[in-house]
Amino acid sequence: MADIGNSRIHIYNGDRVVHLSHQEAIDEYSSSKIKYITVKHQLKDHLQKLESWKDISSLMRIPNEYDTMGIDRKALCLSHSDGIFVSAGSAITVDVVEDGVYRGGFLLPGLRAYIEAYSLISPALKTELNHLVSIDELPLTTKDGISFGIIASIKMLIEKYQSSRQLYISGGDGEFISTFFDNAIFDETLIFQGMKNALRNSIC
Repeated sequence: MADIGNSRIHIYNGDRVVHLSHQEAIDEYSSSKIKYITVKHQLKDHLQKLESWKDISSLMRIPNEYDTMGIDRKALCLSHSDGIFVSAGSAITVDVVEDGVYRGGFLLPGLRAYIEAYSLISPALKTELNHLVSIDELPLTTKDGISFGIIASIKMLIEKYQSSRQLYISGGDGEFISTFFDNAIFDETLIFQGMKNALRNSIC
């Protein structure tokens, strides 16, 4: 199975997830039987020429979804029938599902986008994220102040809508973000679990 994003292709072989550039994945797996979803519309014509690859994006459906909801977000929400789902990549998406029905969600900039936004405000705010910053005490440096502002705002907004729901986190920055929550489950296979569930339901 493959989840084709804007910058990389994530391939799950049933054991682990491999992250490759678009060209690397196509070159290495062009003759393999791959079921995939994609948000990279510019690749669609090329992907359709791969006879052993099958686009199952149309199967990603969840009750109460909205028209422009991303395929990858739908797949993530299909992984479990209840929970709050976070995908932390180039953007951070947060979605709530109850009894298999989509209840809504919101989008935030990804960690890199947050950092870059500060540098656009002033060269004095150009810095890197401090992954070791504490959010239990107020910072005393610019770098820590920016890092605190980014992480604490993400954490508090997610917690506002979490309630007693199980928190599921995926994405490139997901493992890091999960460390700020007591009961988060980080699992980079969540989208693929959703794809499997969609396939199973389409057969029934």
